[in-house]
Amino acid sequence: MTDLLYSEDETDLRAAVRSLLTARADPAVLVGGRIESGTPYDPELWTSLAAEVGAAGLLVPEKLGGQGASHREAAVVLEELGRSVVPVPYLTSSVIATETLLALNTETDDVAALLDALAAGRRTAVLAVPLSACADGPLPVDADRITGVADAVTADVLLVLKSDGLYAVETSRITVEPQTAFDLTRPLAAISPGAFTGAVRLADAEAGEAAVRRGLLAGAGLLASEQLGVAEWCLDETVRYTRERHQFNRPIGSFQALKHRMAQLWLEVVSARAAARAAADALATGSAEAALLVSVAQAYCSRVAVHAAEECVQLHAGIGMTWEHPAHLYLKRAKSAEIALGTPGRHKETLAGLVDLQAP
Repeated sequence: MTDLLYSEDETDLRAAVRSLLTARADPAVLVGGRIESGTPYDPELWTSLAAEVGAAGLLVPEKLGGQGASHREAAVVLEELGRSVVPVPYLTSSVIATETLLALNTETDDVAALLDALAAGRRTAVLAVPLSACADGPLPVDADRITGVADAVTADVLLVLKSDGLYAVETSRITVEPQTAFDLTRPLAAISPGAFTGAVRLADAEAGEAAVRRGLLAGAGLLASEQLGVAEWCLDETVRYTRERHQFNRPIGSFQALKHRMAQLWLEVVSARAAARAAADALATGSAEAALLVSVAQAYCSRVAVHAAEECVQLHAGIGMTWEHPAHLYLKRAKSAEIALGTPGRHKETLAGLVDLQAP
């Protein structure tokens, strides 16, 4: 039977990441500082998380310079990043791009060298696909322009899929145009990879496409853990606020209507945790049901994160509608994550096909 409980190592990792983020990535400070300046990334925070904590190399085997951990540990990191809506390229670089490279021949010098650099936090890489791309959907092959590429602005390397293979190219050799994103903590950009020089061919077309799809599947599965973190923060913050906010000389959290709403939300968050953990464990063990559990997690956790964020804004009343309160960051992250790597509806369609439950 699958053990979805957190191991001692995972608990220790959570404590280390939360301690770092609590000291360096307060959501309220993020609103008034880096977000408003238009430069949400904090390079020093990324260095601390990636190199000092060692989070960037969790999926990379030790022989390739990583930590030799698994998707379960990476999921714990993403839960904490979701709780703090931290604008770092962990999902795009340390999960999706890294998983894509691990699906290739890691004995080749180019792949091994790039994995070592990513694991050490010296470089970041991003797949040249829209954030909305999903593992079983169409991919931009030989595209002259690709929009909605997450974290491309700060990436060092782009992994570009061509009709003759998968290439790694320095971002400086490609035109990258920042786009206005709904979620300010996950910047998007349009890239023009139609013609570039100095690219390194990592794999042929068949192996490259399979690797990209594996990376997107892992990304979707672990995105559920980030969504879980978003939902947990929203629930915790709402409970805290309704205990402190008084009306008619009593805490508003004591009102039965609000109790029912928060109890329902708690049940949803607990269920989301089970779904996210099951997806992470399936990816970690290479389960034959990984695709099915990833679709279950995404179809469910996406909706829970949005619901939790909406309740957080509404139950904070007036203060929840202000720019100064970080609730809007969580709502925007939840809404953007809902369409990232496949919408809930798309994952339900995938799930129906996997279990042979066709629509009438």
